Amino acid sequence: MSDARDMTPATGTRGEPGTWRRAAEGGEVAPAQEAFADARRSFLYGAGSGYGGVEPQPGQVAAANRRMRDEPAAADLRGPFLKPPVWTWEVPLYFWLGGVASGSAFVALAADLAGDGRSAAIARKVAVAAVLPAPALLVSDLGRPARFLNMLRVFKPRSPMNLGAWCLAAFSSTGSAAVGADMLGHRRTASALGAVNAVLGGYLGSYTGVLLAATAVPVWARSRMFLGPVFVSTATATGAATTRLVLTATGRHDEATRVALGRLETAAILTELALSTVNERRLGRAGAPLSGGRGGRLFKVAKAAVAAGLTLSLVGRRPAARHGAGILYLAAGLAFRFAWVEAGKASARDDEAAALTGRGEPGRRVLSAHRSPTRATAARAWSSAVGRTSLAAERLLRRP
Repeated sequence: MSDARDMTPATGTRGEPGTWRRAAEGGEVAPAQEAFADARRSFLYGAGSGYGGVEPQPGQVAAANRRMRDEPAAADLRGPFLKPPVWTWEVPLYFWLGGVASGSAFVALAADLAGDGRSAAIARKVAVAAVLPAPALLVSDLGRPARFLNMLRVFKPRSPMNLGAWCLAAFSSTGSAAVGADMLGHRRTASALGAVNAVLGGYLGSYTGVLLAATAVPVWARSRMFLGPVFVSTATATGAATTRLVLTATGRHDEATRVALGRLETAAILTELALSTVNERRLGRAGAPLSGGRGGRLFKVAKAAVAAGLTLSLVGRRPAARHGAGILYLAAGLAFRFAWVEAGKASARDDEAAALTGRGEPGRRVLSAHRSPTRATAARAWSSAVGRTSLAAERLLRRP
């Protein structure tokens, strides 16, 4: 281009700082004041300015926010606003296996408390077997083992992903130690380690739902109050079903244990179904991916499997019917995990839902003009308390 066009600068030397001189000696810029005195009119320069001294009337800012939330979203949305998650099949499969592992840890603790040490030992083995593929699945999704190991270089109590990596490592180690104690005949040590594992399992089974809810994806963000309990309920159902099937296959169970586990499966899956139904009805516009597209189809498959499993468990009298119900619950749990991930991908592509969620108005009003001041104050107090606790934990961990 330089050959066809003269690039010689009008003033100064090419590649060097340009020269400057006044158009007229002693001249001034007409609308400006000396020493930037006109900057006092800008709100950027503190209370000494004309704007800085103005205080809004009580409730004026809140009223303006409410008026803006009542405004409809622009018809010509200039998206995309969000990037869809790039997770592949490894992540929802990891969610499912982590749920089975944590649910089995719950069963092991319950069996220990009931005095059934033999079933507790089997449940602990199921938990370890279920969690063993989890690191490999995460590494496969991340692409390099170093990316998973790098998450263990720091400890961030406010990061669900970082805490999840640490919890996975702690759960696997504690569970393996408990199984080793069982094999060596140290039942008391195994029970104590199993209790710790059950506590860790509570986080392992729920943090994946919290991780989804901590994003800006509309269907996940709007389900933040339900995703954790939903994931725990599914984990309990699938863990109990897996343990019962393994106990039956090994022939190491009594009738009372089998009946108790069957009731636990049914109660947990009913809880999951009830929570999911309530959540879907309150989502409004943001819940569209739960009823349509690939995510919606997977949800329908999961609900159909739950309904069939409940029918078998409540109507069927033979052991084969109950075993079939357990297998259906496992399939439903897997379908639910894939459905939530697929629904999130579709929701991230929904520019209108993203815009409404950004306003705090995703179809059905939750952050609305009628929000209770008491509830808002309690939410702020809880958030502040959690933040202070997390910061205190980080300070303690950083001390030499």
